[in-house]
Amino acid sequence: MNFSKMPKIELHCHLDGSVRPETIIDIAKREGISIPSFTIEAIKEELIAPLDCESLDEYLKRFSIPNLVMQSKENLKRISFELFEDAAKENVKYMEVRFAPLLHTRKGLSVEEIIQSVVEGMKEAEVQFDIKGNIILSCMRTMPAESAFEVVEKGKVFLGKGVVAIDLCASEEEGFCGKFIEPIALAREYGYRVTIHAGETGIGKNVLEAIEWLGAERIGHGVFIKDCLEAYNIVKEKQVVLEMCPTSNVQTKAVNQFSDHPIYDFHRDGIKVTVNTDNRTVSDTTMAKECDLVCNEFAMSEEEYKQIYMNSVQASFADVMTKEKLKKYLLDI
Repeated sequence: MNFSKMPKIELHCHLDGSVRPETIIDIAKREGISIPSFTIEAIKEELIAPLDCESLDEYLKRFSIPNLVMQSKENLKRISFELFEDAAKENVKYMEVRFAPLLHTRKGLSVEEIIQSVVEGMKEAEVQFDIKGNIILSCMRTMPAESAFEVVEKGKVFLGKGVVAIDLCASEEEGFCGKFIEPIALAREYGYRVTIHAGETGIGKNVLEAIEWLGAERIGHGVFIKDCLEAYNIVKEKQVVLEMCPTSNVQTKAVNQFSDHPIYDFHRDGIKVTVNTDNRTVSDTTMAKECDLVCNEFAMSEEEYKQIYMNSVQASFADVMTKEKLKKYLLDI
């Protein structure tokens, strides 16, 4: 299968982990921002996590440089636009991009200005390319619950105008869901859809709590349900969709090598899985690469790819018209 030409859908992609290295250098030069190097190869060394990364926390260190250049409306809009452009060029037809607005307030931008800028970049790309998108607002688990309330409150005016969901991300500790029950409940009340990073670092029980306590409709990663029968069963019974990111999962040591990844075992057992990049720059990947990887590692057939594509359509937070259009792309294969 030629995945660069096949229609693809991405449900789990971080804005700050997918900034073009060239853009970081360009903005840093123009605005006098100090970065470790202004040569493309050296900056890639700083941005791209190696496959032999030791942990999720080590992987997350790669996000500090992109955030230096993501502190103005113009830069946020540009970076959002470029991400959708890059995805469109490899035939991604629909993408949900997530980011944490509170990471971009260092130079005085309001949360509303930050969200507006990212939405504008996406909408501009939708006009120019054959791609549709939506934005997911991430709350940082390393911040107090009050910060999640702030994101939920200030983001609600964008619901139906480019923003569709709320997320919890960053370093994963056991039992984190308990801290965020109230802000996520409020988000659901306002009409946000809910996807939660959980089960990425050896704590399958977090997935169970994300579904039972937070009402998660999708789970980011969810690798470690394999070690928690209760979590595994609830994901399977409720058909909660897993947003899986194979390369990232090797880098963060959720799995030691690609052949150990549970994505295909989950798929064969009736769990709904999707394929995603997580972070295009930090993981040095694309959707075509991730699909190739899964296809080659597990001898996935074209029919199985179509099933995973349909999982992504159905699990997306897109409107009905967009979903119908996405289904039709499969007819051309």
